[in-house]
Amino acid sequence: MKKDRFLLIVLIAIAVLVILALVLFFVRRGDQEYGADDSPEGVVRNYVLALEKRDYARAYALLSDAEHKPDFDRFRQDFLARRVDPSNAAILIQKDWQTGEDTLVDLVVVYASSGPFGDSYRQPEQALLVRNAAGEWKIARMPYPYWGYDWYQADPLKSPAP
Repeated sequence: MKKDRFLLIVLIAIAVLVILALVLFFVRRGDQEYGADDSPEGVVRNYVLALEKRDYARAYALLSDAEHKPDFDRFRQDFLARRVDPSNAAILIQKDWQTGEDTLVDLVVVYASSGPFGDSYRQPEQALLVRNAAGEWKIARMPYPYWGYDWYQADPLKSPAP
């Protein structure tokens, strides 16, 4: 009888812990909010968050207006068609190296494993941000998978022949 009572107490304790864990998971799971765009790290964070939320207009607005910038439809289509697919990656923002009108932000891209027992791996990368005429930081380059390989590149088919 004493063993049955002990087993019942252990099972109730486990059930309470499971319920508590589920409640905490769902309560703390709330949506992340955008932060200020007044620092290079903030711009990178908001860009990645906008892509995660599929808010492509917000993400596109954070891109530099340099020559050969992809138009919005192409930008969005690259994500929708998964030519650029950040769904299996995450970004850790380290620190920035400001040098006047541009800055490099050190990042670590964490790639998810491809199997149930595989390890994720980390790749150190950098993002390049430039300050526009209004004094706002804009993204000029991000690492793959958050950036299309051919964005800001001249279209060779439209270039004049030598």
